[in-house]
Amino acid sequence: MEIIEFENVSHREILHNISGYFRENKITTFIGPSGAGKTTCLKHINGLLSPDSGNVFYRGENIESTNITALRKKAGMAFQSAPMFAGTVYDNLNLPLKIFNENLSRERALELLNMVELDESFLGRKINTLSGGEKSRISLARTFVSKPEVLLLDEITSSLDYTLVREIERLVKKLQQDYHLTVIWITHDLAQAERVSDDIWFLNQGELLLQGPVDTLYSSDNNIIQHFLRGER
Repeated sequence: MEIIEFENVSHREILHNISGYFRENKITTFIGPSGAGKTTCLKHINGLLSPDSGNVFYRGENIESTNITALRKKAGMAFQSAPMFAGTVYDNLNLPLKIFNENLSRERALELLNMVELDESFLGRKINTLSGGEKSRISLARTFVSKPEVLLLDEITSSLDYTLVREIERLVKKLQQDYHLTVIWITHDLAQAERVSDDIWFLNQGELLLQGPVDTLYSSDNNIIQHFLRGER
């Protein structure tokens, strides 16, 4: 079943007439050269950007006519390099609720830590004492504060070493399966896309060149895709 659909979406000079869909409870990766429009696509899904033309639908409803606050609770986003804010782990987990003058209960905060396989001792730790891998886990946990249906991940492992990359991949796949999530993940790493994906979107210069199961990449006769697969980027 399709959960999100792009219909002829264009945005400034970045996206050009993008049409495609994302399957519910699957992991889809965006791949393609730098500047292809991957992050711009991601931002259209939770209303951070609006199309100049075309439409984005979430469960059949046009995002432009939906409640943006409610939409962003359904589509949690974790960013590249796991940006954190000064203070404790709790302060960072609490941030999505603090914006609405609410607070995260200690019980719920511990549940979130457990989801990302961190123990309760982390709750009061200062963010500047955490490793890169621990910050990535906290960033993931923060996206679950509002119990989302969709995870939007923007190159969340790009600054980690290989061992930590594989750990975060394992964790995301476990969370996706345990909580029946739809995951949309930007990656610059073709090998990572192959490891984690059910589907891929291949973008180049703002155009969607291919959508489908990851193995369709290798059967494509598109020259741009073939150059990318050979590392000629």
